[in-house]
Amino acid sequence: MASLAATFGRGAMTNGWVDIKNADVILAMGGNPAENHPCGFKWTIEAKKTRNAKLVVVDPRFTRTAAVADVYAPIRPGTDIAFLNGIIRYALNTGRYHEEYVRIHTAGPYIVGEKYRFDEGLFSGFDPAKGDYDKSAWAYEPDPKTNGYQVDPTMKHPRCTLQLLKKHVDRYTPEMVERICGTPKAKFLEVAEVVTSTGNAERVGTVTYALGWTQHSVGVQIIRAAATLQLLLGNVGRPGGGVNALRGHSNIQGATDTAGTFEILTGYLATPRSELTDLQTYLKAVTPTTLNTQAWASVNYYSNYPKFMVSLLKALYGKAAANDNDWGYQWLPKTDGNHSWLYMFDDMYRGNSRRAGGTEPAPEGLMTFGFNPVAVGPNSSKMINALSKLSWLVVGENYQIETATFWKAPKEYGGPDPSRIQTEVFQLPCGGFAETDGSFTNSARQIQWKWKAIDAPGAAKTDQEVISRILLAVRELYRKEGGALPEQVLNVTWNYSNPINPDLAEVLKEVNGKAITDLKDKDGKVIRAAGQQLDGFGQLRDDGSTSCGNWIYSGVYTEAGNNAARRGTGDPTGLGMYPDWTFSWPANRRIMYNRASADAEGRPWDPTRAGIAWNGTKWVGDVPDFPPDSPPGQYGAFIMLPEGVGRLYAPVLNDGPFPEHYEATEAAIENPLHPKVTSNPVTMRFSSDKDVYGNRDQFPVVCTTYRLTEMYHYWTHHTGILNQLQPGFFIEIPEELAKEKGIANGSRARVTSARGAIEGVAMVTRRLGKMTIDGKIIWHIGFPLHWGYEGDPKHVGPLANFLTASAMDPNTWTPEFKTFLVRLEKAPEKVS
Repeated sequence: MASLAATFGRGAMTNGWVDIKNADVILAMGGNPAENHPCGFKWTIEAKKTRNAKLVVVDPRFTRTAAVADVYAPIRPGTDIAFLNGIIRYALNTGRYHEEYVRIHTAGPYIVGEKYRFDEGLFSGFDPAKGDYDKSAWAYEPDPKTNGYQVDPTMKHPRCTLQLLKKHVDRYTPEMVERICGTPKAKFLEVAEVVTSTGNAERVGTVTYALGWTQHSVGVQIIRAAATLQLLLGNVGRPGGGVNALRGHSNIQGATDTAGTFEILTGYLATPRSELTDLQTYLKAVTPTTLNTQAWASVNYYSNYPKFMVSLLKALYGKAAANDNDWGYQWLPKTDGNHSWLYMFDDMYRGNSRRAGGTEPAPEGLMTFGFNPVAVGPNSSKMINALSKLSWLVVGENYQIETATFWKAPKEYGGPDPSRIQTEVFQLPCGGFAETDGSFTNSARQIQWKWKAIDAPGAAKTDQEVISRILLAVRELYRKEGGALPEQVLNVTWNYSNPINPDLAEVLKEVNGKAITDLKDKDGKVIRAAGQQLDGFGQLRDDGSTSCGNWIYSGVYTEAGNNAARRGTGDPTGLGMYPDWTFSWPANRRIMYNRASADAEGRPWDPTRAGIAWNGTKWVGDVPDFPPDSPPGQYGAFIMLPEGVGRLYAPVLNDGPFPEHYEATEAAIENPLHPKVTSNPVTMRFSSDKDVYGNRDQFPVVCTTYRLTEMYHYWTHHTGILNQLQPGFFIEIPEELAKEKGIANGSRARVTSARGAIEGVAMVTRRLGKMTIDGKIIWHIGFPLHWGYEGDPKHVGPLANFLTASAMDPNTWTPEFKTFLVRLEKAPEKVS
């Protein structure tokens, strides 16, 4: 989310699953779609069959995706930025990039201020005492004539972003890529040649990725590098192009769209910070200023922030939200620090909060639904010990998971003796996704209605009923007993036909939004009567006359009905857009930034794959990501960014405006580019006695985790019959390393990190090989993460994340699951 939003304006898959069939080149990195997204991967195969598309796979393992690739290149885990920057350098030095696209659809012409520099692994503005950057040092050069920023349409100015990018990546020669990544030079050049073949109007390529990119201490910048490459090649906004994030579970996209993390409200609106004491102060802080410095202006659609926010407050608090009380803004929770879940667990473990200088108490209770932090979190021992310090814990789940029984975790995980744990645990049996109706939002941003298959068994209840009962009970306590800021609970709107178990279709209508009073157009004509559903977010107002639970979903449930339940198969463009199949946010648009699919005059770069085109009076094709009647030359293609164009240079992220290769927190080698700054200098790390980090002398082997087709995260090992598809945990080991350690295929092996050790069956394989990194031999092993100590006794296994470290990306606080250091040895065989 963070990287794509910083580059393009929105944090989601730019195109869609079906659109992959329109690509000439598919670069699959940071994911293994043949195994982890097998239904979606069929569109890659379709592109190969119907367009003779080339599939390029870059992965540490020779996966099943690699097995059907046209080009496969091995890479050391965590070095993707070096590889991608090498391709960017290749494109710029050979001229294999779409120069006219870069000129009109990117910030390539923008000139950066003189404070910006990069030296010895650090960008300007670094504060070593605080361990972070002052991002004002990365600002564009002001233009006093326009009150905006200076640009050079020729893109020759030494400080324009295109030239600065060229200078930045110049160190990433094929030789340096081989030295860092372990990819043979000839293989790297073969990949670069195929990928950059799309840097023109006639061809187009897409990039697909998954958790293999996100779960690093530089995960956001890896994706930024891919997004930058796609802008250079002119592949964003075009059918068959884009940067396509392959989300994990069927509703991961929906979760992030709907306030999935602490720093965002629904629709990616910013959670208020404590210093933003009133609504106007908040809106001033979060509403971006339009930059009118390009040949055309930015739509800057986030200038509508007040409409989105006031409509959300009306959805939350209904009649109680009024102009004279700031629409209820004071009742919203405010952040006063980092409230991400790993920070919460650190507070729980240490017994106090980092906020207010560590003087505030830690949380005394936790509610967790559909989440298993003991298994999912890094450093499982710390997770277990943190939970043991709570007064109470509520777990809503289908199964008895490890988090619910943390108090009886096996001794090797280092938890307290159960007799010393005072935490009161409540397990609430919840129905599964097949036991309720509702909607899933898939990777392609399609909000798809689903129907209940079967009732939940026994006393199990749907999530909405469990949450409703808790809310209603807590609200009744506030009515009877009062409390601090009771309005925060008492004023929440809960006007469902069945408040105990709300109909999710009613909830979706609330999410879509409605007119509270008659809405009139500029001529005084009523366009929506009071109580009617809105057609889309273009009808939202900031005067309290509309409510909307999630502005980006507006249009999903209109007066015409539940658009998420549509299953129309018409395809008027012939490109697989299927506009009447469900509803795709935003505005049922299938390809975001589609104005960039056409040149300055509105002519499609490739008429055989026209995203949208200007017909003389309006844009036709896909739903235009653009005012539909705005003529070519009026506005830029990237309407959510104040620049109006895609960012080659992103001065908004916490670890630099350009992607830079840093070694993992547990570094396998010294960084060849800047040895004094080996790892990301602003990576988030914890410092409790449980947060220990290994070095390459003690732990010389690089390890990673991954997923299997047959296992649904941590659920399948609980499920009879299905758990037989993958009957046990295993450790994947290269043949030569196994021989060196005396480990035979099928025997047992032990893997040890600085945090602990686990054992499993050895899977000796040729899918992993020896790599020469900076002149040294580096070995790489891996194992799947799906097991735990709960479930069917015949199918239990170790917690993979017992070995991973609490090191996080500084933008998203995502843990570095994909690269950590271990020691490998033969383990004694189990006695039956």
